[in-house]
Amino acid sequence: MDFLTGRHIPRRTFLRGAGAAVALPFLDAMVPAGRLFGSSTANDPTRLIAIEMVHGAAGSTAYGASKNYWSPAAAGRDFDLSPSALASLEPFRDSLTIISDTDVAPAEATTPKEIGGDHFRSSASFLTQGRARQTEGSDIFVGTSLDQMYAQRFGQDTPIPSMQLCIENVDQSGGCAYGYACVYTDTISWQSPTEPLPMIRDPRIAFDRLFGAGGTEAERAERRRANRSVLDFITGRIHQLRRELGADDMRRLDRYLENVREVERRIARVEAQNESGAERQLPEAPAGVPDSFVEHVQLMFDLQVLAFASDMTRVFSFKLGRDASARVYPESGVDKPFHPASHHGGNEENIDDFAQINRFHVGMVPYLLERLERTMDGDASLLDKSMVIYGSPMGDPNVHNHKRCPLFVVGGANGRVDGGIHVRAPAGTPMANAMLTLMHALGLDDIETFGDSTGTLGLTA
Repeated sequence: MDFLTGRHIPRRTFLRGAGAAVALPFLDAMVPAGRLFGSSTANDPTRLIAIEMVHGAAGSTAYGASKNYWSPAAAGRDFDLSPSALASLEPFRDSLTIISDTDVAPAEATTPKEIGGDHFRSSASFLTQGRARQTEGSDIFVGTSLDQMYAQRFGQDTPIPSMQLCIENVDQSGGCAYGYACVYTDTISWQSPTEPLPMIRDPRIAFDRLFGAGGTEAERAERRRANRSVLDFITGRIHQLRRELGADDMRRLDRYLENVREVERRIARVEAQNESGAERQLPEAPAGVPDSFVEHVQLMFDLQVLAFASDMTRVFSFKLGRDASARVYPESGVDKPFHPASHHGGNEENIDDFAQINRFHVGMVPYLLERLERTMDGDASLLDKSMVIYGSPMGDPNVHNHKRCPLFVVGGANGRVDGGIHVRAPAGTPMANAMLTLMHALGLDDIETFGDSTGTLGLTA
């Protein structure tokens, strides 16, 4: 091939070997002769990551709101993030949209028999803004989730229309409590009102799916025992491609492949440690799952960035926690289990502790944003081309309500979200209004209603 004389690589190019199929990042050589650089990606659909953290926020209490523990005091553009759980997002404030005081009414109990079941229908409402049918059987029903509506429209021309990831253990069978099927709390992604999508907890499984580490499980295990990378199976094709690329593309390709290799190394180190016989903090977890929450989340974020860079998928849903989880986050500086900490009893000291856990969780997000910002796709960064939604369908977890729920959006969304603004919604505004507005920004302009929406929500000053 001679890319300097008009021939080019198709955007959907894979380097294939035995049990491996590694998609390429966007390269100059993918731009047809005579077309401006970046023009082939200028109209790319926005990449979407929807992140749920359970148990609401300290800032949804009266005391927490007075301390601005979730969102800043000032609405508009002149806001101070420093007291809030969002302080770590300051470097990204120009692409940050904070949406305060919206409610997720479909997650509220409306009949006596539903009382107490908030934890077991909450997650089902987050991206669907629908009401989960109370059942422990197979007749589940809630709604189609935002991520799947987007994937059905804009994800069908990628190898993987969408991926669903999680951090906590899930068990999609039977009933959990208060008459609700476990599946309602085990996923946030619904392909249809009756079709929940399973979430991947193990980074090894996510890696193998993205990078075509095919063959049988025994063959994959043997490859790992031999300490062979998926890249070892495409070495010849990599060398051939390097001879055909310009200097900038060679650097871009080398950087991408090294990132793939480094993520694979980290997963292998986790597996080796967890299979060594040493005592584990998460003894029930697969070998590929780090015991460290931080390491696990960062691995999952790195996989998402690599998937976006190679355009393997444009849609992720990511569940950071599971309702009623008793996990402890030592890195947060608080030694209380998550669920007990969320039941603060209205005690100010306990609310302070829960606010610190909220800060810790949000503090994971800049790791993702930095990597998206550093990764160029054509003439713009992946952060410019992405929308990251982070929120919870619960407000004050102490009383299991779903009012004044936490929500923010970050990323340029291909210029369709202004950013740099704090929007405080009128009391009683459905979160579905904000979600409908975001769906329009994602290109789903023809959708007029979503969940219990009553209209859209202005996200500009």
